[in-house]
Amino acid sequence: MEKLTHQEEEVMLVIWNKRRGIIKDFLEGLPEPRPPYTTVASVVKNLDRKGYLSSEKIGNTYLYTPRISQNEYKKKFLSGIVKSYFSDSYKEMVTFFAHEKKLSEEDLRQIIEIIERENS
Repeated sequence: MEKLTHQEEEVMLVIWNKRRGIIKDFLEGLPEPRPPYTTVASVVKNLDRKGYLSSEKIGNTYLYTPRISQNEYKKKFLSGIVKSYFSDSYKEMVTFFAHEKKLSEEDLRQIIEIIERENS
């Protein structure tokens, strides 16, 4: 699957949150200032074309449903980032964020607790 653009990700976040809907539903879920209806319609059609959505024609409109979960998307593209930017090492990624002060000691303690809990 193709990586999503920022605009596509923004619309997909709304779609994942709503679970299904028509373009008007997705438009209403976007933050102000909202893009024009035609822009959202174009983005949704691109998402459908890229395989992220399935569509069902109902009357004169389409009902869209995600084909991929938000979690699946995160796994797939985070793995690509780790591979491309951190030599395929999650340790390097965490170290980078710790050095950049994006992770506190408390964050790291919580991460260690989660790892220990998952491995016991």
